[in-house]
Amino acid sequence: MGAPSTSGPLRADARRNRGRILEAAEAVFPVSGLSAPVEEIARRAGVGIGTIYRHFPTKEALFEAILVSRIERLTEEAGSLSSATDAGAAFFELFGRIVEEAGARKAFADALARAGVDVKAATSAAGQELLRELGALLTRAQQAGAVRHDVDLDRVTALLVGACLAAEHGNLDRGLQARALAIVFDGLRPAGSR
Repeated sequence: MGAPSTSGPLRADARRNRGRILEAAEAVFPVSGLSAPVEEIARRAGVGIGTIYRHFPTKEALFEAILVSRIERLTEEAGSLSSATDAGAAFFELFGRIVEEAGARKAFADALARAGVDVKAATSAAGQELLRELGALLTRAQQAGAVRHDVDLDRVTALLVGACLAAEHGNLDRGLQARALAIVFDGLRPAGSR
């Protein structure tokens, strides 16, 4: 499943329409889930229903594209952070953003899984790219002395998964989530800088 492939880049107007459709569907999803009427999404996006189906042949393909788009936005943020002056702050900022987004991503993933979509396959490429960017930020943070050298990407990923699960299932308010992340971040810092 997924968005139809195109033979080349989308025209500017088609790109704008696709972006408006994804934005509208993201707004409708929390209220209606996958049962969101395509008509409502089209109305919010300011496009016809046919335009939606040209970009996304099924509603599942539309919501799958939203999930992938959320991961891609995090990857773009990671790319932007790669040139930050403070490599440690950049790494911890991305870690925190991924955790912050966890609940919304899980809602989309759960709805898609219930609809029979192989979420892992659908998000694999985008997820791998995000991990590569996270790994690059980790390396920079370690070189800057902001993260312990005995921590590799696998360990960081395990911590990240745990923090995301806590955020998804623990109904943590922002304050509690920030305090929990501060503890995780202290554990990632070299002993002398905690």
